[in-house]
Amino acid sequence: MASAFVKRYLLALDRYKWPSLGTFLGIVGISAVVALQPPPPPQYRAEGVLVQNAPLLALTTTGTEVQQRGQGIISENFLLADVLLQQVSLELERRGMSMNPETLRNRTTVQLEGEENLVQRVTVSFRGDNEEQAGMVLGLMFEAMVELSRVTNRARLRAIGTALDERLPAVEADLRAAEQALEAYDRTEGPAIQAALDGSLLGSISGGQQQQRQNQIALAGLDSQIQSLQQQLGLSPGQAFTASALSADPIIAQLRSQILETETQIRLLAPSLRPSHPTMQSLQQNLAAYNTLLAERAQEVIGGQGLAALPSVSEVRQNSTLDPARAALANQLVSLSAERAALASQQQVLSQADGQLRQQYSSLPNKQLERNRLAQRVALNQALYDQIQAKRIDAAAAEAETVSSLTIAEPPTVIVQADEPTSPISVMAVGGLLGLVAAGAVAFLLDLLDSTARTAEDIQGILTDQDVPVLALVPTLATASAQGWPMLYQPQAPDLEIYERLRSSLRRAGTLSEAGVAPRVLLIVSSRGGEGKTTSAFNLGIAAARAGRRTLVVEADLRQASCSHWLGVSLGREASAEPLHHYAGRQQDPIHLAPWVENLYLAPSPGPQPHPAAILESSEIGQFLADARARFDLVLIDAPPLSYSNDALLLGASSDGLVLVTRPGYTDKAVLEALLEQLLENEDLPLLGAIVNAADGAANPVSPADPGVGATTLAPEAQPMMRSIDF
Repeated sequence: MASAFVKRYLLALDRYKWPSLGTFLGIVGISAVVALQPPPPPQYRAEGVLVQNAPLLALTTTGTEVQQRGQGIISENFLLADVLLQQVSLELERRGMSMNPETLRNRTTVQLEGEENLVQRVTVSFRGDNEEQAGMVLGLMFEAMVELSRVTNRARLRAIGTALDERLPAVEADLRAAEQALEAYDRTEGPAIQAALDGSLLGSISGGQQQQRQNQIALAGLDSQIQSLQQQLGLSPGQAFTASALSADPIIAQLRSQILETETQIRLLAPSLRPSHPTMQSLQQNLAAYNTLLAERAQEVIGGQGLAALPSVSEVRQNSTLDPARAALANQLVSLSAERAALASQQQVLSQADGQLRQQYSSLPNKQLERNRLAQRVALNQALYDQIQAKRIDAAAAEAETVSSLTIAEPPTVIVQADEPTSPISVMAVGGLLGLVAAGAVAFLLDLLDSTARTAEDIQGILTDQDVPVLALVPTLATASAQGWPMLYQPQAPDLEIYERLRSSLRRAGTLSEAGVAPRVLLIVSSRGGEGKTTSAFNLGIAAARAGRRTLVVEADLRQASCSHWLGVSLGREASAEPLHHYAGRQQDPIHLAPWVENLYLAPSPGPQPHPAAILESSEIGQFLADARARFDLVLIDAPPLSYSNDALLLGASSDGLVLVTRPGYTDKAVLEALLEQLLENEDLPLLGAIVNAADGAANPVSPADPGVGATTLAPEAQPMMRSIDF
């Protein structure tokens, strides 16, 4: 048995035979045109080889670098540059051969061989119209390629020299600025740094500290001597200086003696003369004059430039009475005091100098770092300047070494290429083979784009994915009438067993449902017309009637004409005019006994009707189905397709379950999947399962109304007259 894929592919070939045949004939026709083409003219191909080139003697680094870079830029775009092709075109024109640069580019093929972006070998070929043209063009292109590489290397070398010349002034200016900064720093901070480096700064700090210690010792000795002399004299150093100066002045000594003499005379004459006596008054005047002169002279001796107050005569006379021994001690006290003041001043100067030296020593590391930084800056600029100068000299010397990065290894040689004529039979055979493959591919692609389920396996896969049981796989049915109606009238019909199993499956599905009882009223639906819904309903009714069950088939598809003639039943025109009166039984009984099958009854459809939904929702239909449930063992409702309308769902309240009919070649996959999702979500109307018609792959329509399951014709039995039955 062929696999599902092969079966589907064969069906696709049969379905799309005309597009496939057109594809096959088109490819065969193209191959015939190709086979009848004349052989192409011979082609002339000139081919040569370029390899990398290097100077025989390289003394400069720049020349070697330029040479290596020149080899690294070799590419197809470089070798077929516009300027090169333009020059070759001009040279060809001068030689009497016209060819534009674009033609040269299109006819030239460049093949590069090498590793890591380094071309080792370049194979260049050119297609010409004749042998002379091919050889001449490729020879000129080889010369132009070698010259272009040399010119490029030289231009790169000149660009290097120009860049160095442009860079040199700025580098030289930076070097001079760094040197000037270092020189200025050495002038200001160099002595301090040198003093720190040779140890003189530390020596100065140490010497100053030693001198301060010596001065402190000397000051201690002087303080002891001064304190001893002060205790002996009872005078401070200033008082000792004043007393010593006054005692040593001869004028003060003379005035003191005159004052003493005058005071002596006054005391001698005081007992005998009155104070108003002229002699006494003269002596008093002389004494006052002497005292004034003594005070003025003391002021002159003591100093002060007249800013200090005049000392009293008693103080002057008291301070000017030092004897020679006390005067010597006073002079010694004054000398020691002056020496101590000198040492104290020297100690202060040494302390200030020590602080300055220490501060200078503490800032020495920063100064050294700053000088090192300036010196390093000078060294870096000097190194860069020297490097640029060396590069300039090297680049100038490299001009003599500059050569092309390419050289001709194999001169152009012309090869004549004449294609062997192809056998027309071979071309036609290949075309036929390709046509068969393309035709099969077209059928396969069109089948992939087709959303219709073409095989029973496709439908079963969708049902299995949705967990919907397959109640029966119905093959192509044989017919029992000359009209080709696929009805199983005869009790010995070979396919009747299939519907017997379908009836048993429905009873089992109803028992396993939530209700737990076999369904009495079944709604038979399909996704679209032509899937065999009516055929399945009629044959299932025949099978149930053959099993002894009183069975009623209700045609509820009011949008289509009735198929009751399949069972030998006809309906009057008055039923179509008044459908509600028909179902209410006011005109005649709507239920008719099928004349060819015992226990089978049929309620024909009064369709087509303009408003079928209103009829199906009417109370007459509801009462009719309720009476049918009570009177019959099994009621099968042939409902309209669900993809056209929702008429079938209007009958769901009167039904115990729903059976979905499908058929390969008619059922759309997407529509079936959407319909299953909708039905499975409807909890009020359980989906008992699905029937797959034409499961053996045949798909021959049997009726315009419901082209059910395909049929072959058998000789029918005698057809009894139709009659109705009234319950």
